[in-house]
Amino acid sequence: LVELHGQARAYPLQLLIYHEIVTDQIDDTPFSVTFCPVCNSSVVFDRRLQDRVLDFGTTGLLRKSDMVMYDRQTESWWQQIIGRGIVGELAGATLAQIPSRIISFADFAAAFPKGRVVNRDTGHIRPYGNNPYRGYDDINQSPFLFQGTPDPRLPPMERVMHIEIADQARLYPFSRLATQGVVNDVIADQAVVLFSRQGLLSVLDRGDITD
Repeated sequence: LVELHGQARAYPLQLLIYHEIVTDQIDDTPFSVTFCPVCNSSVVFDRRLQDRVLDFGTTGLLRKSDMVMYDRQTESWWQQIIGRGIVGELAGATLAQIPSRIISFADFAAAFPKGRVVNRDTGHIRPYGNNPYRGYDDINQSPFLFQGTPDPRLPPMERVMHIEIADQARLYPFSRLATQGVVNDVIADQAVVLFSRQGLLSVLDRGDITD
């Protein structure tokens, strides 16, 4: 879900799981909706950088089990999860993030009855609704597409909530949120609260996403 300038738009994960990037614009704000299936991360970026508008595609490569994007203007490579250039002319540059949420379509339709939804008429033939990465985020599994030594502080497939304020980053494991329900914390002198609702599933849990 992206909400900008009084407009709400939904980008179904059943489409993003195959295309990984959707290019869009609301009023004068151009942005890219990105989703990396193998790390189950959705991040939305403003496509404006250094007085130009970039268009992004997928390189088909992974770095630290995360999608590597490229921009068509300079062919620089970008790390999806942090929006930072890693190879090429724009290496070291960072894209501005646009707030977004992953919610169920039922919640989206209830909150935004006039919201727009990307549909399956993409011009491509894909088995939308099927998940080719079934069980990849099972906390008891190992990330078979990851090369390197996993950080021992959490299981490598643990899903987390990430909050970053004033360059201070903190992760909250879903397993903790599920047991506590509500977590109060302070990050960079700012009070934050996290709520967990039972029954929310991952898009990667089943072979059929509707299940």
